[in-house]
Amino acid sequence: MLEGKSVNLRIMEREDLPIIKEWVCNPEFVGEYEPFNQETIKDLEKQYDELGKGQWFFIEKKDGAKVGYMCHFLTDGKQTELGYAILPVERNKGYCTEALQIMVDYLFCGKPIVRIQVHTDERNTPSHRILEKAGFRKEGILRKNYYSRGQWTDSALFSILREEWKEPRILTLQR
Repeated sequence: MLEGKSVNLRIMEREDLPIIKEWVCNPEFVGEYEPFNQETIKDLEKQYDELGKGQWFFIEKKDGAKVGYMCHFLTDGKQTELGYAILPVERNKGYCTEALQIMVDYLFCGKPIVRIQVHTDERNTPSHRILEKAGFRKEGILRKNYYSRGQWTDSALFSILREEWKEPRILTLQR
């Protein structure tokens, strides 16, 4: 487990996938900026198995309540990329920002990578604020980068480099 001040990141197991299925098939959880896909357990198992060197984590409050998830994975171009989502009732409480900082610390402390990136919908200003608070910088806009809800949508690309990170912001422990 990776421990922060108000949240922890716990590695997700295959047995946890029904919780993720419930979340990602709920339009309120997905929100207005992400594609709304209906996923089966088999779909999620395939995604889980194909993460390669990536991992999925639950974002948990200190009492163990699950408030969201975060994952890291390698893109086709071998870039380390992150994805995350928080339950609607738990948004705007700082949990995602702290979880993102924990994940950045974990990746830069434990893996020989020089760059972490995130793609987010260009209109998703709450996600942009989370990324900026965690030290990410906006690199640019990828026009019509993905298809969502009947239209092609632009995405913003954010990244943080190892030399910009410098040292852990939140002490992380692995158990």
